[in-house]
Amino acid sequence: MRTFIIIWLGQAVSIIGSSMTAFAFTLWVWELTGHATSIALFGFFRQVPQFLIIPIAGVIVDRWNRKYLMMLSDTVSALLTITILLLYLTHSLQLWHLYLAVAIQGIFEQIHELAYLSSVSMIVPKQQYSRASSIGFLASSSSVIIAPALAGVLYVVIGLVGILIIDIMTCVIAVSALLLVRIPQPTTAQAGAQSHANLKQELYFGWHYITARPGLLAMLALVALFWFTLSFGNSLSSPLILARSGNDAKVLGIVSSAAGLGGIIGALLVSTWGGFKRRIHGVLLGMVGIGLSRTVFGLGIIPLIWIPSQFCSSINFPLLGSANDSIWLKKVRPDVQGRVLSTRSLVERGASIVAYLIAGPLADYVFEPAMMSFGSLVPTLGWILGTGRGVGMALLYVISSLGMLLIGLSGYAFRTLRDVEIIVPDYDTSAE
Repeated sequence: MRTFIIIWLGQAVSIIGSSMTAFAFTLWVWELTGHATSIALFGFFRQVPQFLIIPIAGVIVDRWNRKYLMMLSDTVSALLTITILLLYLTHSLQLWHLYLAVAIQGIFEQIHELAYLSSVSMIVPKQQYSRASSIGFLASSSSVIIAPALAGVLYVVIGLVGILIIDIMTCVIAVSALLLVRIPQPTTAQAGAQSHANLKQELYFGWHYITARPGLLAMLALVALFWFTLSFGNSLSSPLILARSGNDAKVLGIVSSAAGLGGIIGALLVSTWGGFKRRIHGVLLGMVGIGLSRTVFGLGIIPLIWIPSQFCSSINFPLLGSANDSIWLKKVRPDVQGRVLSTRSLVERGASIVAYLIAGPLADYVFEPAMMSFGSLVPTLGWILGTGRGVGMALLYVISSLGMLLIGLSGYAFRTLRDVEIIVPDYDTSAE
């Protein structure tokens, strides 16, 4: 685990720096426009390039050195941050600059994500996949609790310039950590070698691999539906809090930190406990826990409800994510994981893109007006959620959260899904 921990430490620092910048930009854009659509477009412009690059990214990850790919991605992130910094210093920074930077960064983040996840099976024992994945969640959860608090304070003290400089330094740390380790490359087995015949075969290889295994196909469909509802709610959470708290950045930071704390505790619990013996329970019950907690969040109108509900929601993510990753890493050969996992990401990103594209306009132009005083939905739902700014977004958030709850519960209704670990053999016990 030593190699994994070194890589993880470098990435954890880098994620905190990037999250600080993202938090600062969220405040800047909300102050500039006051529209949920403007914030939701960050997710949209990040996801679309990722969606387009995913098939090629899987081929790249299986063909090229995964360590160098991660280093390249971190370097590009630093260069983009430097560019934004220079634009800001020259008073030339505009909203479309941020969207473009996010789009470019999204491409390399996708490559980095696939290279990182595919490397796990090469540097940790099979029985430690779930723990390694849960430890990985500590990085993202730490950034959620640390970044908003730091960014909220430092934005006043050192401004956007200082935060961008910190972000650049954290990218340097991530690259330096990768330089210290060696990541073995997988040996190309027959399944992988045959797919190298031409690029077209490689691009479709992951899809054919999954569709030949109904259990994995069911997993893919389940998680894609969950990603749609999750992204729908995520695109609305920050503007919802800002709208219902009177643009109070401190409240947004505290709620975000509570979510991060929940993620950290969840990751620590899973890394210590190891998760359910049957990982599918972690996936389905994690979805149920997230959906239930977020429903309470959407119904709440004060931080005393938002904070604990976000904490409870986030505590489930390491359970869900580590169990999901563990199933895929056990069932897919290491030499083809780049292409297979890229197909999984392609479907998930596609679902997220649709959610980010429609959530903001639905909130701004349909549900927000409908939940203002004398709006069309007030006679029916006003007694539950109230009326005013942010209530329409809260209603949409509740709808998406109930969707997560139902998706998790429905998983138990299908044998192909609930018994996926039995039906689909592990890669090292199958005849392929």
